[in-house]
Amino acid sequence: MDEMKEAMKSKNEASLRALRAIKAEIIKAKTEPGAGGEVSPEKEVNLLQKMMKQRKDSLEIYQQQKREDLAKKELEEISIIQNFLPQQLTGEELKAELQQIISDIGASSPADIGKVMGAASKKLAGRADGKTISAMVKELLAK
Repeated sequence: MDEMKEAMKSKNEASLRALRAIKAEIIKAKTEPGAGGEVSPEKEVNLLQKMMKQRKDSLEIYQQQKREDLAKKELEEISIIQNFLPQQLTGEELKAELQQIISDIGASSPADIGKVMGAASKKLAGRADGKTISAMVKELLAK
């Protein structure tokens, strides 16, 4: 990881901390039973998304507890991890994608949320947060 070497040379503690966490997660995934020492690109994106979610949850808790020092560390790590994730869809792009999925499936009522979420989760994996997708699908099908 060239990024890790650069972080070490520039003595950037935040980058180094986040990059070491990413490396540790990937190594852990490679050594899991059944992984065969390999991690697919999809699995890597899932790992990074999981790490982002953990950091965001921690950030929220730290902010509620007025722990700005810890919140700052989480924000720094979030910004580093985001660099390795695919570009996230904007609200309009996400809405357009979901409308396309809804029309392809033929969903028309809130009862079809499960069908739409299944297709949307596969198609938009890594490009949008599941919570955001769910909220937008509910909004679109409620109309």
